Amino acid sequence: MNDGIIDSHCHLDMPAFDEDRRQVLERARSAGVNGFIVPGTTRESWRKILDISASEADVYPAFGLHPYFCFAHNTAQTEQLRALAETTRPVAIGEIGLDFHRKDLEQKRQLHLLELQLRIAQDLNLPVILHTRKAHDQMLKLLRQYSLKGGVCHAFNGSWQHARQYMDLGFCMGFGGMLTYERSSKLRALAAKIPLAYLLLETDAPDMPGAAHQYQRNSPEYLPEVLDTLADIRPEDRSSIARATTANVKRVFALPDRKPPTADPPDG
Repeated sequence: MNDGIIDSHCHLDMPAFDEDRRQVLERARSAGVNGFIVPGTTRESWRKILDISASEADVYPAFGLHPYFCFAHNTAQTEQLRALAETTRPVAIGEIGLDFHRKDLEQKRQLHLLELQLRIAQDLNLPVILHTRKAHDQMLKLLRQYSLKGGVCHAFNGSWQHARQYMDLGFCMGFGGMLTYERSSKLRALAAKIPLAYLLLETDAPDMPGAAHQYQRNSPEYLPEVLDTLADIRPEDRSSIARATTANVKRVFALPDRKPPTADPPDG
């Protein structure tokens, strides 16, 4: 394909890619994927993401503490996150958020950790990568309490009313493999309605594979399939969507034409 696109959310640091990470990146680039945002989910993931981004010029790091692992996170780790972000200047704070779909995750603890991380993003003038399930009203209420640089609602699954409120706050909506399933009629209707200036492409690899790869490892090389689906359901042509979503990623994350050298993280 000729239309360069960027995967705004893929977990290349995950063990699922340990044996063939370089080959996965090469196949993705051959498919026209020209950049990769890799969000951190735990403190342990940050070092590995730094190493990958230091060796791959088109891989951009983000650091955060994911709500899935809230029982393992603590205030000391948020202080380490601040120190790391100050030193290395990632493209975003994330993946952070609220997951009220999971009944085993304490909501109060999630909210506390999210607030600490939103404060870091505000203080460092960095966008955020949000994971939100069954908690959009609570998330929007919280976001209004901070002066943020915007960001992206990863794997957006809210309503049109939620999308409008996020856009008013400067957030884009990320769409991935779920969009490629014909049964995803509600999601497709939403992706067709949101203004093009607020759309991002993502895979969430190795999770959330598209229809052509069900029950397989997801990969950034499959991102063009999300683009194809958007071109099928929207009035714009494929090239226009590719150009716009790439411009959106660059705007949201302030991606440089060339990355500066990645600094070593602080000890601790």
